[in-house]
Amino acid sequence: MAGRTARLVLLAGAAALASGSQGDREPVYRDCVLQCEERNCSGGALKHFRSRQPIYMSLAGWTCRDDCKYECMWVTVGLYLQEGHKVPQFHGKWPFSRFLFFQEPASAVASFLNGLASLVMLCRYRTSVPASSPMYPTCVTFAWVSLNAWFWSTVFHTRDTDLTEKMDYFCASTVILHSIYLCCVSFLEDDSLYLLKESEAKFKLD
Repeated sequence: MAGRTARLVLLAGAAALASGSQGDREPVYRDCVLQCEERNCSGGALKHFRSRQPIYMSLAGWTCRDDCKYECMWVTVGLYLQEGHKVPQFHGKWPFSRFLFFQEPASAVASFLNGLASLVMLCRYRTSVPASSPMYPTCVTFAWVSLNAWFWSTVFHTRDTDLTEKMDYFCASTVILHSIYLCCVSFLEDDSLYLLKESEAKFKLD
């Protein structure tokens, strides 16, 4: 009985996620996107959109449909606020103001700075710790895994697509897994060093 209840709860959660968020389920949002696409994303209107779209936006992969969804998101948010309701989520995310081609500017900058800090610490580690140290290869590998994760986090917050989302989550998971591995290896290394020192001390006493 408990197992069946748990499965029903999981299925309900999956159905809720599949149906989208509150904001993008709103008829006003869907109608706005549909009308915007019909008005701007075909024929001569699409050519006009592409001609006036900044080059950095097109290079970042922003399409006419993406622009419609962004504009209609804020139209819907404005209506929610006028009615005294809380700001809803859209496609599983809270609305953020776009800056240039950055979809989530603050998060992108934060991820970039975290990656920069990891790079600085890696450079300091490589210059101050001998390459012959027992944990040197493991620590350097962990630093590169972290740098890769922060890189994809920056890309994801700059431009949210299916690919960048999957890479962000996958690379973040590799950091967690490598952290566990690093912890285990460090523990075993410390234990082996302790046993080695203990055996050397006994050898000297003998």
